[in-house]
Amino acid sequence: MTHHIKGQSRHQSTLFPEVIDNFVTEDSPVRVIDVFVDQLDLLSLGFESVTAKQTGRPGYHPATMLKLYIYGYLNRIQSSRRLEKETHRNVELMWLLERLRPDFKTIADFRKDNGKGIKNVCRKFVDLCRKINMFDDSDFAIDGSKFKAVNNKAKNYTPSKVQFHIDRVESSIQDYLNQMSANDKEEKDTLSSVSASKLAWFKQRLLELKALEKEVAEHPDKQVSQTDPDARLMRTHHMDRQVCYNVQSAVDTKHHLIVAHDIVMTTDKGQLTLVAKQIQKALDKKNITVIADKGYFSRADIKATQDLGMTANVPQPDTSGSKKKGIFNKSLFKYDKHKDVYICPVGEELPHRRKVTDSGLELKVYVNHIACRDCAIRAKCTSSQNEPRKMKRWIYEDDIDVMQKRLDDNPNLSVIRKQTVEHPFGTIKMWMGATHFLMKRKKNVSIEMSLHVLAYNLKRMMTIMGTTVLMEAINTIISS
Repeated sequence: MTHHIKGQSRHQSTLFPEVIDNFVTEDSPVRVIDVFVDQLDLLSLGFESVTAKQTGRPGYHPATMLKLYIYGYLNRIQSSRRLEKETHRNVELMWLLERLRPDFKTIADFRKDNGKGIKNVCRKFVDLCRKINMFDDSDFAIDGSKFKAVNNKAKNYTPSKVQFHIDRVESSIQDYLNQMSANDKEEKDTLSSVSASKLAWFKQRLLELKALEKEVAEHPDKQVSQTDPDARLMRTHHMDRQVCYNVQSAVDTKHHLIVAHDIVMTTDKGQLTLVAKQIQKALDKKNITVIADKGYFSRADIKATQDLGMTANVPQPDTSGSKKKGIFNKSLFKYDKHKDVYICPVGEELPHRRKVTDSGLELKVYVNHIACRDCAIRAKCTSSQNEPRKMKRWIYEDDIDVMQKRLDDNPNLSVIRKQTVEHPFGTIKMWMGATHFLMKRKKNVSIEMSLHVLAYNLKRMMTIMGTTVLMEAINTIISS
């Protein structure tokens, strides 16, 4: 033991008291948090209690609580109870909070009551990155990922699931009634008090399920989540079904910073414009390029982004059921733009005949009744005995063709999208751990997600620029 490094005695007094600032290095991330929050105008960002009342018990300044939460999410500590413990033992938090120790209820209430301010701080940091020119010459990859909600799958009900439980309960009730009938025939005693109580419980449960069945039927989404009413049962990456939220994000391809995010309770389809408009607003720039996977493909949605001045790159999925039917796929019919006709696999022209509206889209119908009627390989073209093969083309399909040509000429776009947008999702989920979201309802979950995005972007910027340089940039830009 004489040759080992020895520690200092716990009971030894020091002549000069130690300064807590000496325990925090000059390039510590906690100093970036302190500088960033101190430069914010919290009142204009929407935080409550920035101006303290002159009467009553004093409260904590919002800057103190915001620093605590940013530090917590940056260090994978999201729980208010765990944050309270850290304030008692974490030297960095003692420095950051100036030895203040709020209790877990105060910590939790701040997050719940200051959602508007927290979201604005997240946007403010993105704006800071924009002013540092982090998004110059960047495209933006858009994707969605399912984040598990507090609601357990057992507490989520769909029409089929409710019917399954009703059938089980009715079967159990019938079993008990049959047992009672058998006992009556054999002149035996009726059911025991335990069995009678079970029968009463099943009858009460049946009434509850009938009421739940009505609630599910009346719900717009045809499902009810009892713990978190806003959460929805969705298919995840591995085709498993979980009660979750679909988090949308846009990440720049240059520095992999999250520029915009949102939370929806549906699939990715139809969300392209929603996220893309947020990118334009965050960057104050109309001419941007967005990349998404085929789950976002929606003709009307893509047209909307293009009308807003954006360039969209979304691959078109093959949703045709022709292959299963054993007939020619639509891709074998070539469109001649100059003649405005489709050419079938045997070389016959299908001219434009009329226009129809389907799912809100105005479509042009192409058909050749005579050629189709006399065709020798008609059976390979259509399964109908009476109707000829028709081609339908959206009136703005030329825009989709141009986009598809751009994707075919740049096959690396799909790889870039995957490498860009999936890493932030994986990082945030790793930080969250197995529990994922801690709060309920979309309003509160969006606050929690904003803290995760702010922490991710802050850590990413410290990696790119370094803490010292980033602090100088914050002081220069925000204070100006």
